[in-house]
Amino acid sequence: MAEVQTQQNASIEAHALARHVRMSPQKARLVMDLIRGQKAQDALQTLKYTPKRAAKHIAKVLLSAIANAERKAEDSGAPLDVDTLFMAQCFVNEGPRWKRLRPAPMGRAFRYQKRTAHLWVGVAEHHVAAAERVAANVAEAEAQKGVRGTARRVRKALTGKQQGPSKKGKK
Repeated sequence: MAEVQTQQNASIEAHALARHVRMSPQKARLVMDLIRGQKAQDALQTLKYTPKRAAKHIAKVLLSAIANAERKAEDSGAPLDVDTLFMAQCFVNEGPRWKRLRPAPMGRAFRYQKRTAHLWVGVAEHHVAAAERVAANVAEAEAQKGVRGTARRVRKALTGKQQGPSKKGKK
């Protein structure tokens, strides 16, 4: 699973997976190749106007991946601009095949297979946007650091109390 990273120059990544989609993987790959590497919003527009049946399923998975990225950013407390997300990875794997029989002449049966696919879409924040977000977080932390220290000094001066001995010295 992709995890939210709060380190310097780390981008927010998320993915979504749709399993056992009743569609040939070969046909789904044709649509997936159209959107690989695009911005997330551009990919949604491309899928909206693509006349393939796979486009609807892939758009649903892409929206889920975007929602996952928003949720991960919210959980980590980092702001995320959805416009900076792009299609980091997307691929289609073959799922299990449904084996079926069709009646044939003279009491025989012909086998045929109904194919399924697993759709995997990963989105990530663009590295430039991630660097700007990290720089903004560092600047805000520096600004808050001075405010907290000032508030602590003022509180200490108003109460006139000294801080107690540190716990390091006690055993």
